[in-house]
Amino acid sequence: MTTVAALLSRAAHPDAARILAHVLQRDRAWLVAHAESEPSEEEFRQFQALCDRRRSGVPLAYLIGSAGFYGREFLVNENVLVPRPETEHLIDEALGFIHGRMKVLDVGTGSGAIACTIAAESNAFVDATDASRAAIELATENARRLGIGDRCKFYEGDLIEPIRDNRYDVIIANLPYIPTSDLPKPPDPVSFEPCLATDGGPDGLSLYRRLVPALPRIINEGGMVLLEAASPTIDKLAAIVQATLPYFTISVEKDYAGLDRYVKAFGPRSEGPVHAG
Repeated sequence: MTTVAALLSRAAHPDAARILAHVLQRDRAWLVAHAESEPSEEEFRQFQALCDRRRSGVPLAYLIGSAGFYGREFLVNENVLVPRPETEHLIDEALGFIHGRMKVLDVGTGSGAIACTIAAESNAFVDATDASRAAIELATENARRLGIGDRCKFYEGDLIEPIRDNRYDVIIANLPYIPTSDLPKPPDPVSFEPCLATDGGPDGLSLYRRLVPALPRIINEGGMVLLEAASPTIDKLAAIVQATLPYFTISVEKDYAGLDRYVKAFGPRSEGPVHAG
């Protein structure tokens, strides 16, 4: 038999401890305290198989079935994008703006990480949409696990189509923004994520070009819009938002690495009409 310590030593991979902890249904502190414990033959085979998949590039979150985001753990699988630390900036912006029982919309929710976090961290009512039925089912389960299902609702459908008659104080979207020709290939972990969540079309903005023109119909006076993208596409996205919402104050904000990451738009409260589109 092989001990925990020997397994981790031979694996020689930075994620080996996380994988073994998942297989043994223990935490990493337990692994340290029980380094001489001997996993079963079945646990050994499962650990080896998962390590092999991780070396091929499969994201760790898909192997262990969860990912951390804003201090919580969310269920994830191959049907959704793995939540990114950079997206936490959108949460900070939204929570700094939200007061009372505002209405929030998360477009392209995936695992529901954004929607669930805002509902858990505030008193807001959150709606979220996604074109993937599998994503909606997973997001709904994440909301149930967090106990915020009464204020966090998920709708299957294209962009804002399922909630087109509603209006919101905050609208957030982290839509696919990688140009098709730039989509990574294995072993890049992003290549294992669903194209529905990564492929932004020829210039990376195909979905945003359909979403942004619809925003004037559903954003409340004085509302805020937060749209995540990346440095190569962010300026074009900001220009599209400015052209569609000319009375809004538009800015491009940076992520932890100092890279342009998201467009922030504040609507007027009383100075001039909001563009009707």
